[in-house]
Amino acid sequence: MGIAFSDKQWDDVRKTYKAWWAQKLDRPVVPVWLANRNPGRPRPATPRLSQENCADLTIPAEAIIDRIDYELSQYTFLGDAYPFVNFDSFGPGVVAAFLGARLDTSSGRVWFHPKKILPISELHLEYDPDNEYLLRVRALYRAAMDRWGDQVLLSMPDLGGCLDILSTFRPGEFLLLDLVDAPDAVNRLTREIHDLWHRFFDELSADLHGSGRPSVVSRGWTDWSGTFSDHPAYILQSDFSYMISPQMFDRFVRPELDASATRLGRAVYHLDGLGQLAHLDMILSIPYIKAVQWVPGDGKPPQDMWPEVYRKCHNAGKASLVYCGPDGLNRLGSLLGTKAGLCHMPVRLNVDQASEATDWLDLIL
Repeated sequence: MGIAFSDKQWDDVRKTYKAWWAQKLDRPVVPVWLANRNPGRPRPATPRLSQENCADLTIPAEAIIDRIDYELSQYTFLGDAYPFVNFDSFGPGVVAAFLGARLDTSSGRVWFHPKKILPISELHLEYDPDNEYLLRVRALYRAAMDRWGDQVLLSMPDLGGCLDILSTFRPGEFLLLDLVDAPDAVNRLTREIHDLWHRFFDELSADLHGSGRPSVVSRGWTDWSGTFSDHPAYILQSDFSYMISPQMFDRFVRPELDASATRLGRAVYHLDGLGQLAHLDMILSIPYIKAVQWVPGDGKPPQDMWPEVYRKCHNAGKASLVYCGPDGLNRLGSLLGTKAGLCHMPVRLNVDQASEATDWLDLIL
């Protein structure tokens, strides 16, 4: 049967998200994937691409894409949903692997480790065009574009934040001490990682947008959050910032965030954990950060129970990326006086949850 999504649906997605980015959409964004279709063929033997098997480079890229095609063919895309492939399977902060860190999947999840911990004064990070994981992502992109053309959007991998990437090479308390003992070296490496990060972003974007393949051009950009953009965009982060003061954030993180958001033109900030709330005012002051994704953390009240966070973002003219269910969206709408500016991350429902789709779609009527 294949993937069912029309050019008219793509046009509607583009218009909806463009209005959301511009804070001109008068309703929330609600993407719902309903698994109610028969793919019309047997399930391929190739396993799903995951953090557990992403390091197995013996599996042909075409076979992985064929398995993803089988999965996508089961869905009807409702509301603001669209078919995309999430490449977060290579782990959070995969730029570390692109720069030579060891990618470890032994736990079933991806972790990155330095091959050797060097003194920060001796640490230099360089682009390697032959890096096996960079080549793997690009091979999957080629196979996907050959299979689907512009009918399926391919996400950027989870590239990571600059200090998060640096903390792979200076793990544990090393980087925390470096902020005090070697601030110039930290800033030097942050600049190096910033330039490399954007080189990877630009090269992967070129793969998707017709560089050398003018007949096959992606319809836009997305990342692990599933947020569509018709302009280069990404969800930025600095999870390491949970452990540092606002003064250190202002010195070591905010300038690079501002530069990255400006360079992209559109960005969401992944605000992960209570320790990052101290930095929120600085984050909201960055013009090209257009939205915030607040994640309270394990064991904390759910997203919709933090009205002060969303009100602060709303009053600063920023949108919010959320994952809180229909009731949570309604609660946030009541707290803010509007559901405009809220974008729910993609929701996947099984065929026996079809009636629940109505609750979701009622939010956008």
